[in-house]
Amino acid sequence: MARQIDLQELITKAKQADQKAFRALLLYFWDDVYRFQLKRTNDTYEAEEVTVQTFAKAFDKIDTYEAEFKFKTWLITISKHIHIDLTRKQKLKTYEIESSTASQIADAEPTVEDKIIKEQNLSNLLRQIKELQPHYREVIELRFFKEMSYKEIATRTDQPITNVKVRLLRAKKLLAEIIKQKQTNS
Repeated sequence: MARQIDLQELITKAKQADQKAFRALLLYFWDDVYRFQLKRTNDTYEAEEVTVQTFAKAFDKIDTYEAEFKFKTWLITISKHIHIDLTRKQKLKTYEIESSTASQIADAEPTVEDKIIKEQNLSNLLRQIKELQPHYREVIELRFFKEMSYKEIATRTDQPITNVKVRLLRAKKLLAEIIKQKQTNS
């Protein structure tokens, strides 16, 4: 029962734009949403993309969440609708091509992941960054090496700012896991 109270408290704080609450909710529910999408898509890249978009949309629309529903169910519903919309767009795009040719969680303070990343020397860090999937590697490089703002990254990658923030948060978490694993194996 205490876990439910903590979740409700996080949700309440998230509705007040508390970035730590957003981050905690993302970390708590990421695997549930990702696994749901992986079962639907059978594609790790697409599942991650839809999961990123799910959290971005959920955080943009957090005020619409009603406490009588489970938060996880609300997230899964958003995720399902995003996937349906993307599938429709892909089908429409395929049809158009055939017919025409035959188209604010900002990290307020350094996280544990940030601290681990900074402790690495640059050459090791660059090797470990290369282990990330390209879309995660890109946001890490743009943010930390080219020192671009979220808005600049959004423009460069043609993604909404909220997607950039969620993708960057996820990229940092994955990079920290790679670094920890390398330290454990050393």
